[in-house]
Amino acid sequence: MGSLEAKPVAASATILTRLFTPRELNVRGTAHGGEVMRLIDECAGVCAMRHARRRCVTARIDELSFLAPVRLGDVVTCRGSVNDVGSTSMEVGVRVEAEDPTTGEVRHVASAYLVFVALDDTDKPTKVPPIIAETAAEQRRQAKAKLRRAHRLARSPEV
Repeated sequence: MGSLEAKPVAASATILTRLFTPRELNVRGTAHGGEVMRLIDECAGVCAMRHARRRCVTARIDELSFLAPVRLGDVVTCRGSVNDVGSTSMEVGVRVEAEDPTTGEVRHVASAYLVFVALDDTDKPTKVPPIIAETAAEQRRQAKAKLRRAHRLARSPEV
């Protein structure tokens, strides 16, 4: 069982790195968007589970922006952390970068905000610990997450 003691953002921070091979590419030689989405969801899921110390499920992809292509041989890095929490849900932000390992060039290729819900042993939503935003950047991300949550709730009260 997860503790409900407040946790710093850093406790949930996750970095996933992967080399993109022909298996993940489309006929144009760039990554399938679904492959990038899968990595984003995996990174965000680890963040949510680290924060809640429980099983968590993706409830919503609030925003996903593809900014540049991922190419064959790129080293893709997803950096994620919990931005804010509700009662049973958490918003996780993920930034995706692609590095050409032969030149060292790094490109920001995607960003996303996802909402996860923590589950108890009977698969019912369960409370999550509060989050402590310690740095100015974490506080800025938390404030923006609160605005996104307010917009979500205004559109659809059940989310």
